[in-house]
Amino acid sequence: MSTKVEGPESPVISSRNELVAYLEAGSKPEGDWRIGTEHEKFPFTLDGHAPVPYAGERGIAALLEGFKDRFGWDPIVEDGNIIGLNCLDCPKGGAISLEPGGQVELSGAPFENVHETEQELRKHLAQMGEVAAELGIGFLGIGFSPTWTLGEVPMMPKERYRIMMRYMPRKGWHGLDMMFRTATVQVNLDFGDEADMVRKMRVGLTLQPVATALFANSPFTDGKPNGFQSYRAEIWRDTDPDRTGLLPFVFEDGMGFERYVDYALDVPMYFVYRGGRYVDMAGASFRNFLNGKLAPGVRPTFEDWSDHLTTLFPDVRMKRFLEMRGADAGSLPHMLALPALWTGLLYDKTARDEAASLIADWTKEERQALRDYVPRLGLAAPFRDGTVLDVAREMVRLADEGLKRRTRLDDSGEDERKLLAPLKEIVEEGRSPADRLLEDYEGPWDGDIDRVFESEAL
Repeated sequence: MSTKVEGPESPVISSRNELVAYLEAGSKPEGDWRIGTEHEKFPFTLDGHAPVPYAGERGIAALLEGFKDRFGWDPIVEDGNIIGLNCLDCPKGGAISLEPGGQVELSGAPFENVHETEQELRKHLAQMGEVAAELGIGFLGIGFSPTWTLGEVPMMPKERYRIMMRYMPRKGWHGLDMMFRTATVQVNLDFGDEADMVRKMRVGLTLQPVATALFANSPFTDGKPNGFQSYRAEIWRDTDPDRTGLLPFVFEDGMGFERYVDYALDVPMYFVYRGGRYVDMAGASFRNFLNGKLAPGVRPTFEDWSDHLTTLFPDVRMKRFLEMRGADAGSLPHMLALPALWTGLLYDKTARDEAASLIADWTKEERQALRDYVPRLGLAAPFRDGTVLDVAREMVRLADEGLKRRTRLDDSGEDERKLLAPLKEIVEEGRSPADRLLEDYEGPWDGDIDRVFESEAL
């Protein structure tokens, strides 16, 4: 989730058409398409595998302060508390922020190829790990907190999260679990124009459950197996139906920027930011806000609209780019495999066309069935005459060929296909990261769940 940074006053929105134009302005020529990767990780105490509190000599605040001092990043402060960092001197930017339960997120810079993403992630983990180790902190790459109960997880001092925490239980059973006990990796991709956006969004939404199965990595809850491949994905099935899911309207005639704006206008708001404070607007309609019906004389700004778009959580989210949001957090190789997968599939025209043909006759019911079955069954979920594993093999094959055609080479002369290696192994063996964790738990770990903190440490 985003972290607020003070800046110049944002212009006031005067019409719905301006919101459509705002999204459309994200369109870029293919030569300017970039790849942005975001990932979350759970900090834990090395001496007890407990959640790390915000305050204290070895807390999250000390971690951020230490990173700031050592590597020169700029602090983001709310009510006197450091809640994130910006790299203003980095050539392409980047930010570190806190999720509600202390998950540390890197919002990476936009890069031209996945090799640059690899360099960024390796540098980030090395630098963050250096500071964390001195504080007795480690990081866990997994999709759902494997041992901590909801009551054990600390809350970060960000007012937007307090507003969300009050509202979430009204809309679903698992909103607080989503906030405090999940971690993900996602990739952000550009579009060329409205038609390109629609095609990428349809492919992304349809194949997102397949990506979930490939990256499934959350089979434990409260210290024991939970019966799911991706419990994180299951959590999203009952978080808030107003702002989650597969967005059936995307597949209807007339889909475009206007249709997404109309959807977003009617998703209930969480907050607005005024005078350096978050104001609780939970449940109010942005459409009514735009029409002046919420507070006399108070009109929304483009900053309000940008904030609101970050509080929509469909499986593919549109801002001025598209966010692929279906994967559990995991190891570094798996974090890098996600941008490689979607880049190969959606940034090469031939692969993009073949992916669109692959899903062209899938029905609304089939798409939803995949979204419902995959969290529990993963690659074994049934689909037509086979399983999701069959679709996953084809998805990885198309991405591999797309990356080959892109011919983006690293310093060793290798193209981006090398980063698909973990997924090629998964589809060849038919075993997800969750399968491997469960095998370890039942085998060499002998039921000792604490071993996960060694196995999945970043």
